[in-house]
Amino acid sequence: MRVLIVGAGIGGLTTALSLHAAGIEALVVDSARRLRPLGVGINLLPHAVRELTELGLGEDLADIGVPTAEMVHFDRFGGRIWGDPRGRALGYDWPQYSVHRGELQMALLDAVLSRLGKDAVRTGTALEGFEQDAGRVRARLLDRATGTAGTVTADVLVGADGLHSTVRAQLYPDEPAPLWNGIRMWRGVTESEPFLTGRTLAVAGSNARSKMVVYPISMRAERRGRALLNWVAEVKLEGDRRAGAADWNRKGRLEDVLPHFEDWTFDWLDVPALIKGTAEILEYPMVDREPLDRWTFGRVTLVGDAAHPMYPIGSNGGSQAVLDARVLAYELARAADPAEGLLRYERERREPANAVVLACRDMPAERILRMVSERAPDGFEAIEDVLTAEELVRMTGAYRRTSFVDAEALNGRPSYTVVG
Repeated sequence: MRVLIVGAGIGGLTTALSLHAAGIEALVVDSARRLRPLGVGINLLPHAVRELTELGLGEDLADIGVPTAEMVHFDRFGGRIWGDPRGRALGYDWPQYSVHRGELQMALLDAVLSRLGKDAVRTGTALEGFEQDAGRVRARLLDRATGTAGTVTADVLVGADGLHSTVRAQLYPDEPAPLWNGIRMWRGVTESEPFLTGRTLAVAGSNARSKMVVYPISMRAERRGRALLNWVAEVKLEGDRRAGAADWNRKGRLEDVLPHFEDWTFDWLDVPALIKGTAEILEYPMVDREPLDRWTFGRVTLVGDAAHPMYPIGSNGGSQAVLDARVLAYELARAADPAEGLLRYERERREPANAVVLACRDMPAERILRMVSERAPDGFEAIEDVLTAEELVRMTGAYRRTSFVDAEALNGRPSYTVVG
């Protein structure tokens, strides 16, 4: 069996590694002329860390990522509202890691090239379209450097090409543009002194108006006694109707984001200094797409953001892509027919991933945060004066509904590893 994977992001590269481990040949193509460590920070849930560890990347993750100890919410004055442990402290056998997305992608790329060979990834190669019959898929590829077009034949085509997937667009030609919820995001990375535990994922404010998310993403920086802090500013403005390009590498401007956080100086973090200390600011509208009732068409399927783009809530985006990749390889390796393997993959993954999309869209924790800002607009001395014990419990439930309800199930689940 030969699988053609479109997209060399986290989902596509993990798919290639998983297929290779199961004895299935894989080729990855990506339209970028050169793969570089772009982007900012992401979180990997224990679910994804288990899968990457079983692929032999556990030491790489430990070298580059910070094992997140806790998530803590504050109001916009820095007052603590609520906190909850993460990773092993929640009973998982694997940690949760905060990591630079680009460093993770490069670690995956190095593993693919080492294990599958240097020709396993073709950059500067864009998918123009595909056709399939009962026996195979024929993909039309364009070499962007030479302008030469050619055809590659495979048994399976996997669209791992993100929010603006070419594969998905051919399967769903009438699908509208990504859906924007009105929240504009700015992102950046700044080296600083560690704050709180040094491994805290902090959320301040509410995206009813302005919200700041900050967490360390580099174990290498921690070993030097420093912290490489990833920050995400989320702002919802009345009358802001134009989403702009949904491009993770779109440049943002300091003068657009800083005014919303100029007086956010806490005793544990100086937010304005954090923003001003960033060399490159990125801007992105918070978008997703409607969940699909079908990912698989014959010998063609989707993984990651191509299948289920979601809001960056609850640390799910990259983690769900890793799970897709592992289940896809597992089912293809066990099936007598590739098309049946893809259908088994979809049956296992589509409903859980779509449920996460809708849970992230619902943002139940935001309702609690908004309640705090309405009841205590000038801050508070003790959160018990603002929220009832039941409301604080609901905050925990809101997050565990999307991501953290199944430590025992994950720890006891059989492995997706298939020995090829």
